[in-house]
Amino acid sequence: MAFRFATWNVEWFDRLFHDDGTLDAGEDWSARYRITKARQLEAIAEVLRAVDADAILVIEAPDDSQRRSSRVALETFAEEAGLRTNRAILGFANDTQQEIALLFDPARVTPRHAPGSTEQAPRFDGTLGFDLDTDLRAETLVWSKPPLELDLETPVGPLHLIGVHAKSKAAHGATDAQDELRLNILNRRKQLAQCIWLRRRVDQRLSEGRRLIVAGDFNDGPGLDRFETLFGRSGVEIVQGEGTTALYDPSAKTPRMGAALPATARFWDNTAKRYLNALLDFAMVSYDLRDISTWRILHPFDDPKAAADRTLGQALLDASDHFPVILDLAGPDDHL
Repeated sequence: MAFRFATWNVEWFDRLFHDDGTLDAGEDWSARYRITKARQLEAIAEVLRAVDADAILVIEAPDDSQRRSSRVALETFAEEAGLRTNRAILGFANDTQQEIALLFDPARVTPRHAPGSTEQAPRFDGTLGFDLDTDLRAETLVWSKPPLELDLETPVGPLHLIGVHAKSKAAHGATDAQDELRLNILNRRKQLAQCIWLRRRVDQRLSEGRRLIVAGDFNDGPGLDRFETLFGRSGVEIVQGEGTTALYDPSAKTPRMGAALPATARFWDNTAKRYLNALLDFAMVSYDLRDISTWRILHPFDDPKAAADRTLGQALLDASDHFPVILDLAGPDDHL
C-alpha cells in the first residue's frame, strides 16, 4: 500500500483565522495581493483536495501562542474543507506567527513528536555555537522556526520526518546598496549554518537506522544566486550530503548551464515588473527510500495535469506564492 506525502508553504495562513481558530472568511484582502480571505481559503482547500495526501507538511501554518492554537485552526479548516487529513501535530512553536505543522489522515498515519539532540546538533529549539564570520569566535545560532521532527507510522512502514523552514536570505531593512550586500552575506552565513546544524541531525538519524524524509522550504537551492560562488555550495547541497549517506530529491541536482530548472515558487519582482520563478521547496529522502519514490511539483503552468485544469491552476495561483511538492512512496505490492 502506497503513502503520499506533500510539503507546501501556504503564504500567511495565519491571517485567515480568528483567535479562537475559526475561519476568517471575509471579503477583505488577505496577505495575497488582491485575493480576498474567502478566496484564499477556498483556493487552499481546492489545492489540498487535489493533492489528496496522507500527510502534508504545512509551512507557514497558523500561529501557536497563548492566544491562538495552530492545531485548532488547522483542524477547523480541514473539517470545513472536507479533508481526510483532519488532524494536526506541531513540534516547537515559534514567535514568527509561521509554524511548521503536519496535517495527517489518522486512518493512515500515526505521528509522534521525536526531537533529537547531540552535542554537535542540539535540539532545534536550543542554541548552537557557530563561527559565522570566521573571526574564530562562535556566535550563538538559533532557529527562528525550529524544524519539526516526527516519527511516523505509515502504510510503507516507519519513517522519520524533519520539516524545515530555513532562514530567508532577503536583505530586509537595508538602507543602501552597501548595507544590502552586508545583510545578504550575513543572512546567507546564518542560513548555511542552519543547514550544517540540520545535516548533523540527518547524520544522527541515519546512524540510528532511520528512513528519512527531510522536507520543506529551504529558502535556497543549487545555483539560486551569485553568493553561492562566494561560499562554495548552497544550503540545500549541505543538507543533501554526499556518498552513501546522501539525501535525494531530483530537483536538487546542481543545474547545468542553460538547463531548464523546475520551480516551486513564483514571486512578483516589483523592480523588474515581472514574475520570477524559484526552486525553494524540496522533499529529500534517504537512500533506502529512493527506489520507491516519485516526485511531482504541482506547478500551475509546468505540471501537465494542473495546466490542463483551469480551476486547479487558478487555485494554485490564488492560494500561495509557493506550490506543493508531492512525494509518493510505493508499498511492497505497488509498482512505480
